[in-house]
Amino acid sequence: MSKHIDINGKVAVVTGGASGIGQAVTRRIAAAGGKVVIFDLNEDAGQAMVAELGADNCVFAKVNVVDEDSAKAGIEAAVSAFGTIHINVNCAGIGNAAKTLGRDGPFPMDVWSKVIAVNLTGTFNVLRLCAEVMAKHDPVNDDGSRGVIINTASVAAYEGQMGQAAYSASKGGIVGMTLPIARDLSTVGIRVNTIVPGLINTPLFNGLTPEFVESLSQSVLYPKRLGRPEEIAQLATSIIDNDYINGECIRMDGGIRMQPR
Repeated sequence: MSKHIDINGKVAVVTGGASGIGQAVTRRIAAAGGKVVIFDLNEDAGQAMVAELGADNCVFAKVNVVDEDSAKAGIEAAVSAFGTIHINVNCAGIGNAAKTLGRDGPFPMDVWSKVIAVNLTGTFNVLRLCAEVMAKHDPVNDDGSRGVIINTASVAAYEGQMGQAAYSASKGGIVGMTLPIARDLSTVGIRVNTIVPGLINTPLFNGLTPEFVESLSQSVLYPKRLGRPEEIAQLATSIIDNDYINGECIRMDGGIRMQPR
């Protein structure tokens, strides 16, 4: 038996796996020989990933991470396709920008609820269901490991800017629940960690002018550029590979510390 979780032949559920960071994670796990189940709402993008990676290596499930029944159906699809789940990487999320008190009045509660629901509750919803499947199979290494869960937070969890109250609360919640969930699942050999990205060049930046992107890049300590989704994916596979990383929130941000605005 190996001394770590060998990605080759293992099964991963990746939420938001059809674009941005999730897409990069999907590709990297597949390149390492893993089987990937993409949970996403974008069916066209999800099926395009299946076509790219091959149906023997990747399946798509249209899943709303907030909805319990939808997530359960996705888990069932994963187990039906590949037999079990060893890895869960949660990348699905949304952003927003609204001040607590703005020109049009106080922060809309429907917006608050949606951001918290998708980013925080959606992450917990999927990971708890993945953990249930992981706990049922035999250990895969000498440490008794049955699986690993990786969540995605944001530097906004620590240095939220003006207008980021809901987003920061959702990502701060992910940071805050990392250790207690790792403690909960330690008895069944499941590790739990969180990646805390800085400014990563994802589709969220597509609508920005090159000048504004350059100004953001200059705020990074070093290197002075936006991070690449592939760099986050590299960290994710390093966490999977290293059995002694557990209960941690790891910043990957080029040393940036966000300013108030």
